[in-house]
Amino acid sequence: MPRSIQSTQPPLKFIPQRFNPSVLQIVRWLLPIVLRFRTRPWLPAGIVGIEAENVEVLAELYQQFQAGKIRFLLAFRHPEVEDPLCMLYLLSRIVPQVARQKNIKLQYPAHSYFLYDRGMTVWAGDWLGWLFSRVGGVPVHRGRRLDRQAIQTARELFANGELPIAVAPEGGTNGHSGIVSPLEPGVSQMGFWCVEDLQKANRSETVLIVPIAIQYSYDNPPWSKLDWLLTKLEADSGLSVMETTEGDGEEIYYQRIYRLGEYLITEMEEFYRRFYHQDTPKTISIDESASPNEVLIARLHRLLDKSLAVTEQYFGVQPQGNFIDRCRRLEEAGWNYIYREDLPDINNLPPLKRGLADWIAQEADLRMRHMRIVESFVAVTANYIQEKPTAEKFAETSLLIFDMLSRIKDTTLPGRPRLGLRRAKITVGEPISVSERWEKCQGDAYGGKLRHATRQAASQLTKDLQTALEKMIS
Repeated sequence: MPRSIQSTQPPLKFIPQRFNPSVLQIVRWLLPIVLRFRTRPWLPAGIVGIEAENVEVLAELYQQFQAGKIRFLLAFRHPEVEDPLCMLYLLSRIVPQVARQKNIKLQYPAHSYFLYDRGMTVWAGDWLGWLFSRVGGVPVHRGRRLDRQAIQTARELFANGELPIAVAPEGGTNGHSGIVSPLEPGVSQMGFWCVEDLQKANRSETVLIVPIAIQYSYDNPPWSKLDWLLTKLEADSGLSVMETTEGDGEEIYYQRIYRLGEYLITEMEEFYRRFYHQDTPKTISIDESASPNEVLIARLHRLLDKSLAVTEQYFGVQPQGNFIDRCRRLEEAGWNYIYREDLPDINNLPPLKRGLADWIAQEADLRMRHMRIVESFVAVTANYIQEKPTAEKFAETSLLIFDMLSRIKDTTLPGRPRLGLRRAKITVGEPISVSERWEKCQGDAYGGKLRHATRQAASQLTKDLQTALEKMIS
């Protein structure tokens, strides 16, 4: 993440997709090294093995796609920043290997176009946009209500591109291998658009959406590194360090995380009460039978609401929808204040106007930090750790706390500490036919109500995709 923004910025231009097989091949050669070793704070690292299930289904889909029989979209889970690299490994190495084993003939390359957040190039640098465009990436402004150019490009590629397309329907990472965030409706809408475009062109391909789950586990439970991280978080928070001795069970890690979370929530409640005038009572209304953990999560959710309210009040944005919806609208509002499309040439502004524009950009960047903290905790639930305590769940929660403290105490967001070597497990789900649902819409639509029937079908498709992904990681 860059240092805090000190001046207004020109608009973020759309980066055209310019797929280059030679660039893709170089990336494929380098992929095992990038997965294994950390070379920059923002680069993923520490993945020493990737295994996949049900890959034969995907290999057969590629064969049918290359024969002109189907169009499909890969809807993959997005818990961590490593996910796109794991997807690339799946397509570039595992799928061809399984295809050879099963005597499924595929043309080179087994690859996909993909959507990525335009903001990634702000954090990592312009070189990333250049690279992504050459390996099939299409940038999308997550915060925009309607990024027309990105949507039109993705729609065109889905219907007519030489490759399938991959999208993360959650819209962003949530830091939890075992929790699927609420899916955004874009994937389902893209599926129905593709069917519509093929129908208009008198084409007969079947349109499918393929759910893909990704989960991570440590080669060895990183208890010593986790103890080190919790000690650091306790010290940075101002808490006394709770010592962990050899032989302590998993309960001590839960106690430390709970204690740290309770302390941080109390501190942040007072922060928003005192300096942002947010009414945050010291008690919370909740069922008397609720466990202490449920009470703590209720306080966390109230705190997230107050944190977003601070930013919403500044930008004049109404609080609508869940936490993720609210974060997206605030991202749009903040980017409109920083990346000024209404100022065609910021370098030739009079000093007064340039100074005011810089002032607004600085304040918008600062206000958006409240929203960024909320983004880290949108998937935290009361029973995630307690239902099945594992080293992975302790690590995930501790790293989310690390992200929060880093955003508060540093002007940059440093790379997460690597707690241990990990393995990724990818599960390919059964394809969902969008074409069948489209045909059912045609049959169910009476009296000119096709649009309403299509909206309902797209909503149901989103729910079914959510269910499929949740079952695959349960």
